[in-house]
Amino acid sequence: MRAQDSATGSGTIAVGGGTETAPVAGTAPTPIAGTTQTAGTAPGTGPTPNRATPGTAPYAPQHSPKAAARRGTLLASLGVVAFSLTFPSTAWGLESFGPWSLVALRSTLAALIAGCFLLAVRAPVPERRHWAGLAVVAGGVVIGFPLLTTLALQTSTTSHAAVVVGLLPLTTAVLGSLRTGERPSRTFWVAALAGAAVVIGFTVQQSGGALSSGDLYLFGALLVCAAGYTEGGRLARVMPGWQVIGWALMLCLPFAVAGSAVALPLEPVRLTAHGVLGLVWVAAGSTFFGLYVWYKGMAGIGVPRASQLQLAQPLLTLAWSVLLLGEEVSAAAPLAAVAVLVCIAATQRTGRRRAPRPLPAGETRPVRS
Repeated sequence: MRAQDSATGSGTIAVGGGTETAPVAGTAPTPIAGTTQTAGTAPGTGPTPNRATPGTAPYAPQHSPKAAARRGTLLASLGVVAFSLTFPSTAWGLESFGPWSLVALRSTLAALIAGCFLLAVRAPVPERRHWAGLAVVAGGVVIGFPLLTTLALQTSTTSHAAVVVGLLPLTTAVLGSLRTGERPSRTFWVAALAGAAVVIGFTVQQSGGALSSGDLYLFGALLVCAAGYTEGGRLARVMPGWQVIGWALMLCLPFAVAGSAVALPLEPVRLTAHGVLGLVWVAAGSTFFGLYVWYKGMAGIGVPRASQLQLAQPLLTLAWSVLLLGEEVSAAAPLAAVAVLVCIAATQRTGRRRAPRPLPAGETRPVRS
């Protein structure tokens, strides 16, 4: 009887140098700490060890590849729409501010917006190894591209400035392929080259084929922006896209504030509704929101594929220049638009020949909800 009582009553069993209370007859056994037991497993068969690595977030289901591709394409497309308004908004901003003042105020306002978001969610400070990449993003898309294109728009029309955007998708795809290890197919490159040729030919025809004194600024903007896009797309794989541009803006904040303090007294300021609206859009729309959805989209579908969506940007910019600035566009615009859409569709349907290069040791891809 005592032996039977000990088998059914409460007692202790030695487990791994510790003790565990034996279950009462008819009740489910209590799992050992640090282990899991599959539903329906008979008692006594032993719990399944928990395979989660200490200190890491548990695995969460990802979006299906098709759903993730659609989501990434949509986000990147929203970024293209936001970017297409940059040149017209900059032209408006130049009605009220000088070029140096406009760029400094643009970066300052965008950094303040980003700082509020970072504080609101208590975003962690990026690790030291990411700051070099954030500096490239800051130098390329926060300072370099806005400054160089603003200087170019003093002597160039928005139609002519769209030439740099016509070359930007191809340049970004090349740099992205070299930097991230993605290898698009041959069909992708044929479609990308065809799209670039259509856009360049159309925009040059719109500007009369003549080069302006601002072309040096435009080609410089092309290179620094492509580098910033590529590095930002790479970083968006290991941190949320909005934090990539957020921390890049915060990195530039001291320089932006200093630039505003120096430039505003030296350049004339004539506040107009267009000027203020242009400043607000290039700061909140193009710089913060546009880059946020752009980097998030690039992380989802890859730098080369996302870059080709920008083939539509010059045509959108030309449409905005007609509606907002009263510039004239030839009847060839619809034909160019159709040709560009065909090239974009081709680049989005082609697969990659090789997967992206694995992330460095210690880096993990963020879990997307």
